[in-house]
Amino acid sequence: MRSIGRDKLGWSVSAILIVLVMLPLAAVMIQVLLPGVFFGNWQLGDWKLLLQIFHRPLWQKSLENSLLLGIGTTLFGTMLGAALAAIRSSWSFPTAKLLDASVWLLLITPSFILAQGWVLFASGGGIAVQLFGWHWVKDAIFHPAGLIFMMTLSKFPFAYLSVHAALEWKVDQLSQAARLCGASAWTTWRTIHAPLLLPALLAGAALVFMDTIGDFGMPASIAAVYRFPTLPYSIYSAIYTSPIRFDMAGVLSFYLVALIGLAMMLQFYALKRSRFDFLNARASRSVPRSAGRFTPLLTAMNLLFLLLVIGVPVGSNIVISLLKTQGGGVTTDNLTFEHYRSLFSSSSTLLTGLRHSLAIAGAAAILGLIIGLGVAYVLTYSGFRFKRSIEVFSIITLAVPGVVLGIGYIFVWNQKWLEPLGLLLYGTPWILVLAAIAGAIPVITRLMTGAMAKVPGNLLSAAQLQGDSFLDRMRYILLPLIRGALLSAGLAAFGASIFDLAVSSILFPPKFVTLPVAINKAFEDLNFGYASAATVTSSLVVILIILAIELLLRRKEASS
Repeated sequence: MRSIGRDKLGWSVSAILIVLVMLPLAAVMIQVLLPGVFFGNWQLGDWKLLLQIFHRPLWQKSLENSLLLGIGTTLFGTMLGAALAAIRSSWSFPTAKLLDASVWLLLITPSFILAQGWVLFASGGGIAVQLFGWHWVKDAIFHPAGLIFMMTLSKFPFAYLSVHAALEWKVDQLSQAARLCGASAWTTWRTIHAPLLLPALLAGAALVFMDTIGDFGMPASIAAVYRFPTLPYSIYSAIYTSPIRFDMAGVLSFYLVALIGLAMMLQFYALKRSRFDFLNARASRSVPRSAGRFTPLLTAMNLLFLLLVIGVPVGSNIVISLLKTQGGGVTTDNLTFEHYRSLFSSSSTLLTGLRHSLAIAGAAAILGLIIGLGVAYVLTYSGFRFKRSIEVFSIITLAVPGVVLGIGYIFVWNQKWLEPLGLLLYGTPWILVLAAIAGAIPVITRLMTGAMAKVPGNLLSAAQLQGDSFLDRMRYILLPLIRGALLSAGLAAFGASIFDLAVSSILFPPKFVTLPVAINKAFEDLNFGYASAATVTSSLVVILIILAIELLLRRKEASS
């Protein structure tokens, strides 16, 4: 009994994570075996249904497209990210910090917004044709190779950050020994440095693959101009077509989760087979050296690259939002602010969607912080014997696509027996809050765990010996020491929850419009000017809110 009392927090967060994450994921898998179990039918499913993906054209095409997009983006995204990280770690040049900023901007910008920018740039009457007369861009982008190119430019930050972190430290004695033995610079890098970077490369590649194959925003955005069904988009279509195809959604979700699980297993296997612990007392922090005569070249190439990865998607949204008609060209007579004025008209859904999304994101950030704080505490200070399972539960939503999680939430929270308990959440905004919390917990937990690792556990133990309760130890000792990380985690969860298109598209209640759904609906209706104006306006509003909250709380922290 003493052990149960001591581990009460561990059991509590375990139960919460099971309800938020593992139960919906298990429900999707169960749906394949027992197709009607969540609707009162206990008949065993037909295993042959899993093999129908190789016979039904849409199912098969969705799998093929996802594999093509995932493998292609992983290959090129990892190479691009690793190359940029190597250049950034080796040389200093004037615009290097802009590259770092763009990487984080790409990470926090929803994929459907980036994809919309590329559609506006490359479509038949897009920016490429209007400004430059590049008619070839349409056929180049709206093609499987073009989509891989587009996804590579948005997913490479995972590989970049992973490799850049691995290059933070160097052990020169290894390369010096190789050079003394007559090895060339290329041989030294290929036989020593490259193998030592293998864990970081594998980690970055796994993240690129998982984020690409589970991406819903890109296919949802290009569907208006180019048909390229993928597993996430076909899962969404199965739920929002008549009749509803739960069998199709279950089978496609099974293969999507299986592919992501396979990627994680391959990464763990490769890391387990090799040792890469090379840091020792002679290790020193890497400091980029001057590029010398190559400085102008690196600066120019970096600016061109940033213009491509940031300027094209973001700039296209801004330009289109200011044009009366897309086909009218970029001329002074075709410039207007009418699209921005229409955002505030009585028929506009933007303000309503923005208000709903802000409320959901705010609730998710607050509740997610409470749960994430408990999870991080257990992982850092507790002796709970199942905390390894808690760690897995807390990060699994990073790998599980939002559409799969959304399908699971439908199965779990759309049960008649929940109605007398007041827990029939499907069709209410609260199910969006729960899904947003599940998506925010990995980010919050990682930030909290890193901050708590710097706080010695003996401080809390000493307070406990003095008779302080758990809440007093949290309030007077731990929270003041990690206030900065707490604020960063809350704001990160808040920003990420607002633009979650996948979960919102699956779970939004009738007549309850959210911001990403409103923007994507305008885009699907080919109302590009309104959609672009809504994207620009809402992004500015969210950024200003985050900056205002951070400035207010930082000032309060400094004055206290």
